[in-house]
Amino acid sequence: MIMLVILLPILTGILIPLIPFKKRKHMEIFLESLVIVNSLFVWYLMFHHTESIFTLANFTGNLSISFKMDGMSMIFGGLVSALWPLATLYAFEYMTKEEHEKVFFLFYTMTYGVALGISMAANLLTMYFFYELLTLVTVPLVMHTLTREAILASRKYLYYSLGGAAFAFIGLIFVIIYGNTTNFVYGGVLDLEKIGGRTNVLLLVYVIAFMGFGVKAAVCPFNSWLPAAGVAPTPVTALLHAVAVVKSGAFAIIRLTYYSFGTEFLKGTWAQNVVMAVVMFTIVYGCSRALKETHFKRRLAYSTVSNLSYILFGVTIMTPAGLVGAFSHLVFHALMKIASFFCAGAVMYQTDRQYVHELDGMGYKMPCVFGIFTLSSLALMGVPGLPGFISKWNLALAAVESGNSLAYWGIACLLLSALLTAIYMLTVVVRAFFPDKEFDRSLLDGIKDPGWKMLVPLFLFSIAIVAFGLHSVNLVKFFDSVAMGMK
Repeated sequence: MIMLVILLPILTGILIPLIPFKKRKHMEIFLESLVIVNSLFVWYLMFHHTESIFTLANFTGNLSISFKMDGMSMIFGGLVSALWPLATLYAFEYMTKEEHEKVFFLFYTMTYGVALGISMAANLLTMYFFYELLTLVTVPLVMHTLTREAILASRKYLYYSLGGAAFAFIGLIFVIIYGNTTNFVYGGVLDLEKIGGRTNVLLLVYVIAFMGFGVKAAVCPFNSWLPAAGVAPTPVTALLHAVAVVKSGAFAIIRLTYYSFGTEFLKGTWAQNVVMAVVMFTIVYGCSRALKETHFKRRLAYSTVSNLSYILFGVTIMTPAGLVGAFSHLVFHALMKIASFFCAGAVMYQTDRQYVHELDGMGYKMPCVFGIFTLSSLALMGVPGLPGFISKWNLALAAVESGNSLAYWGIACLLLSALLTAIYMLTVVVRAFFPDKEFDRSLLDGIKDPGWKMLVPLFLFSIAIVAFGLHSVNLVKFFDSVAMGMK
């Protein structure tokens, strides 16, 4: 069944332009049904998974394309499969104003299957293969509008992604040479006898591979593709910035660190300090750029740059507690950020307004959208009672327990980022609900909340944000078991 959940969206996506739907509604029913069924299959696998590995193809030596459902697969695959049906529903309404819908949904649906391929990869080679494939199926989505800006953004995304993949490939080669296997094994697979006196070489390779996979996770200085990709339709940017692409980068780095190189080999070395310093800088840089940005979606994009490095900060602590913090923010940030992006998309869909200074007074005309945006803003800030607080608390606690002096500076970066997040997110909220007294409300005539296809996903995201904020004990316990290598 693992191959079914991966191949079904990919093959169906290819067929979409070839199926002669008589009405657009028929295409919507077909796609939504497919995505929901596939997600149900994924969740069935999660609750009935075994330790067995399914091998699709064997190559020379121990190289193969293989798949397995383990704890990490359950976290990333569960997240992707939970959000994709709602994102697809949202896309149906948003894309009514766009052209070439069938081509859009072709690549949009294929991306679902490719993301699941990354989550369920049993070894580094398989993950790398789908990681590259993810770039190929998302480039057409970034350039969908075919404007000059979109084409330039897609080129930048392609160049950065292929360059990052080349760096990641170096890590793959060294794991093949100096590892006992390419399979993902908690604790790492490196053979110390093979390494001999080449420890520093392997540490350098780890840093190179970290930065290579980190391109999709938007680490500095390889983050400029992410704000540029905001020219894509909002259903694309929301998944690019919340789930499929950027989280695949963070997911790959977790696999590389904990399941290929191993924290026992990396912890306490100069390589750990280098990658931790990079992600700490990215945390502050991303939220600083978001503070200056006036374009609505690009502001959220720079916020994503910062928040992705929250996840990587937990990874670079290189302890089970740090990994729990990373898992927490990987899941909770996806919910918070996809909600905020969908709110921004709803505003652009309804009004064609793209800049923060154009949002004055719109909270009264679009109360549902801006009410949910306010909730996601408070969650991203880390207000107690909401999931952003839980993930930041787990990260800070892990940093303190690690005893790493550099990690203490990471706590300071998290606090500064929380302050800046409050400023750049609440600025939008204040403008929407509290415009100047001299504001001409007649400028908002005809503006209203979008239709149910956009509002239903937004309401469900807001319910999930509140629910996880108030009760996430069992989920965090599951993260803890995965971080200890028990799942």
